Amino acid sequence: MKPKILAVIPARGGSKGLPRKNVLNLNGKPLIGWTIEAAQQSKYISKVILSSDDEEIIEVAKRMRCEVPFTRPASLAQDDSTSIDVVLHALEYLEGFDYVVLLQPTSPLRNVEDIDTCIKYVLEKNMDICVSVTESDKSPFWMYWIKDEKLTPILSQKQMILRRQELPISYVLNGAIYVAKVSKFLDVKTFFTEDTHSFVMPKERSLDIDDMNDFRLCEILLKK
Repeated sequence: MKPKILAVIPARGGSKGLPRKNVLNLNGKPLIGWTIEAAQQSKYISKVILSSDDEEIIEVAKRMRCEVPFTRPASLAQDDSTSIDVVLHALEYLEGFDYVVLLQPTSPLRNVEDIDTCIKYVLEKNMDICVSVTESDKSPFWMYWIKDEKLTPILSQKQMILRRQELPISYVLNGAIYVAKVSKFLDVKTFFTEDTHSFVMPKERSLDIDDMNDFRLCEILLKK
């Protein structure tokens, strides 16, 4: 039987890095609209919902035919609130799903092909948890702590690697796609375990909007 998959789009109103970013116009549609439309086009996702505490964001989502089954409590919309708490709250209201997909609206370049390819990968391999990553711009082998004004390598190595071509490929979370079996997620309450798998996305679709510089760069990339 086809699994039931719930997509949760978290969008609180109190963004500090870029105020009201979730409803800012990005190339003709609000920022959250790019993620809502990509999720709605998925051939695997059974239901797409928005989780928000903000009336304006909720109204924008509803105009885009995105379901908003509840208003997120203020206690889950603070600066220290986590996406884990948001997903757990959503799963309390909506039962009967086999998988949950977290799609953050700050990744507007992530498209339906990325979403469906990731979900297909999870289903075919019967994975419990999978998160999207992209190749890192900077290698951790060239990163340091500064202690007592002296450089201390974050990763110890017997011999310094001086040529970029010799560096191991490293990856970073891009914040675009998180997929988990509901039963597993409710058990571990995290997307990050020793068994978490990776789904590699290209850099050009891995921009995570945190401030106005990211937003302007995203505008340029979308216009291209």
